[in-house]
Amino acid sequence: MTAVRHHVVELDLEDYARDADENEIAALADVVGPVLDVGSGPGRLVAALASRGVPALGIDVAPLALEFAARREAPTLSYSVFERVPGEGRWPTVLLFDGNIGIGGDPLDLLRRVRQLLRPDGVAIVELEAPGVASRQAIAQLDLGTGMTGWLPWARVGVDDIHDLAHEVGLLTTRTKMLGSRWFGWLRRSTPTT
Repeated sequence: MTAVRHHVVELDLEDYARDADENEIAALADVVGPVLDVGSGPGRLVAALASRGVPALGIDVAPLALEFAARREAPTLSYSVFERVPGEGRWPTVLLFDGNIGIGGDPLDLLRRVRQLLRPDGVAIVELEAPGVASRQAIAQLDLGTGMTGWLPWARVGVDDIHDLAHEVGLLTTRTKMLGSRWFGWLRRSTPTT
């Protein structure tokens, strides 16, 4: 990973609160429930899954995210992914969309944690940066249009790097795919690394 940089992430509140788009729906087409959406934000993926009859739960620590999720009646709890999470080790599917593979600033740490959350044959779907975009660690500050939040450890992971990162923590990259202008990777839990 390249050097740590400061990075401001601007979130338009209208876009933040939108419903799941066609590319997100396509990425979720074959998920097995129940689904855990890590860093679920306004709950749009949880709500989209629920509308298809797929049980899902979002976790997020941001009060604004929890407020938006409550408005759309998307089941969401105030948990950090690094805390003990309900259903730990039994989730068939875990989601890391919207750059959430960067939570905590150390993708290896986060992917190890995701592996712990998954059941033995579970799959994580992660959103990635496009090919050619270097993975890097950062310190991010979110601008929600209502003022900045504090600085948070964050990271970006490019599609070119996901195979090696996943393999290092006992996840197998089964496919990567571009949907619209966004890239996603499917990571299946594999045998423990030695």
